[in-house]
Amino acid sequence: MKKKLHSLTATLVCSLSFACATFVPTAQAADAAISTQNAWVRWLPNNLPAGGYVTLKNEGDRNVDLVDVSSDDYGSVMMHQTVSNGSTQKMVMVDKVTVPAHGSVSFAPGGYHLMLEEAKHKIAPGDTVHVKLHLSDGETLDTPFTVKSPAQK
Repeated sequence: MKKKLHSLTATLVCSLSFACATFVPTAQAADAAISTQNAWVRWLPNNLPAGGYVTLKNEGDRNVDLVDVSSDDYGSVMMHQTVSNGSTQKMVMVDKVTVPAHGSVSFAPGGYHLMLEEAKHKIAPGDTVHVKLHLSDGETLDTPFTVKSPAQK
């Protein structure tokens, strides 16, 4: 009887462990579905800071925050927002940007944008640079950004 009970307990523990191990990652993966669209950088001459723009789309059931940005192509990448104050505008640094569940956020001229500074190599229109978008759910999106001249949109 003790052997049967021990065997039954061991089977139950293994079954529950397997169910928990397979259930949790699936739920997390289903909730967080961030994708990027229309990623581009407005290049400026003379190694001036460049502006990065992208749309983040969330197909998941929960909000996800963009909490950090980095790039192997630039020494510094920051998230900024252009804020109007009457007749003036200024850029303010932001710590995070929330992508709402079943929604999107656009980084576009005049709003949220990335400031890319200290290029690590020569960058010119037509190139592709990569920016890593670090999300609050632990995911990192290594996103290719097309480099465009100031005249291109």
